[in-house]
Amino acid sequence: MTEIYRTTVVGAGDDATAFLPEGMFVTFGENAPAALRDFCFLIDVTASTDTIAAGQRLVIDGRPLPITAVGEVAQQNLDSLGHVTVNLDGASVPKMHGAIHVDAGGDIPTVQVGSRIVIEKP
Repeated sequence: MTEIYRTTVVGAGDDATAFLPEGMFVTFGENAPAALRDFCFLIDVTASTDTIAAGQRLVIDGRPLPITAVGEVAQQNLDSLGHVTVNLDGASVPKMHGAIHVDAGGDIPTVQVGSRIVIEKP
């Protein structure tokens, strides 16, 4: 696997974990709008080095999650704002333009301050 994206969770809004039981979480750079900040995991904004696509893996603290779909502006938003919604449902068609869908196998990953998020391609 070749790493094409890497960041670290540097903060978390008071309600950032609220969406995990519903099968999703949201990231944003530290410049997150006040209205959204409480619901986001704050990450270092870094740019990917290649196209993010289905068939790759999103890795959270060493746990690989297969990417099943990528919304049309997900990579652009992630690279420029650190903003993406990660859906854990394994959908093959993105529900939102800014979403990345992964197959979590029904097991909700742990995301917290200090977590490392990586995207790898085969």
